[in-house]
Amino acid sequence: MGYLLLLLATIGWSCVGVLVKTASTMVDSSVITFSRFFFGVIFLGILLLVKDRRIRLRSGLKWIWFGAAGKSANYIFENIALTIGYSYGNILVQPVQTVTLLIAGSILFKDKISKRGWIAAALCVIGVIVIGWNGLPFHALMTGGALTTLLFTLAGIGAAVHVLSSRMLAKTMDSGNMNFSVFFWSSLLVSIPLPFQSQAVTGPITFWAFGALVLLGVITGLSFYWLAEAMKRVSFVVVALIGNCSVLFSILWAYLFFREPITVYVVCGTLVFLAGFICLNIPILRPAAKVKTTTEV
Repeated sequence: MGYLLLLLATIGWSCVGVLVKTASTMVDSSVITFSRFFFGVIFLGILLLVKDRRIRLRSGLKWIWFGAAGKSANYIFENIALTIGYSYGNILVQPVQTVTLLIAGSILFKDKISKRGWIAAALCVIGVIVIGWNGLPFHALMTGGALTTLLFTLAGIGAAVHVLSSRMLAKTMDSGNMNFSVFFWSSLLVSIPLPFQSQAVTGPITFWAFGALVLLGVITGLSFYWLAEAMKRVSFVVVALIGNCSVLFSILWAYLFFREPITVYVVCGTLVFLAGFICLNIPILRPAAKVKTTTEV
């Protein structure tokens, strides 16, 4: 069961780019952002009612609001970038999040960054730079080619803030009600500009585009629960390996569904920051210490 839940979360995250791209044929990025939270709250709320028969909505904790602000920024910038760029572009969010968490952990929690941590951070940064560059000439980067990379970088920073808030809230809340509270307040935050928009609907209303919005909500509401449950049943090494494979699936879906160009720079950059993830998450295997035994007669 643990492997199934982990696979569901991994496949779900890998489909985000394709689903956002599909939904963008009908509505703009702000509606997509709101829908991800709105449907996410609905599905997570149903799960909590079935599982626990109650929902605890919290608002009095500062880390709830930090988490809501961070996740809102994550989705706002990610959805804008996915709408105007390639559907696999959000693979940049994860390495940016990793580097931000390393730096924030050393500042806020006084966590010491090991040599492996610095190497992993360097590999993540190099991977992001290579993908963001993508072989474009300098003048192309300066005239807009780097815009999506900047947006995904901001999205990664927002995602890191959400992870930090989850780390703090996990001390006093279970993951289900914690995410419900964060996503509920996030949905209200991102809904503020909606009444002032005149062209939220940008294309024909289709079954596929609406279905994409609903599936994005399912992923938002349930993927973190799936991951939390999987981590109770599956070793951390397996979680790290399979979870990070979502970036490879993202590239695969982008090619299969939209025939988006997957250049050698994208492939190389992805492999570089995946090496950083592996370096950071996979424990070093050490030879077992020899144990001296004695036999009493």
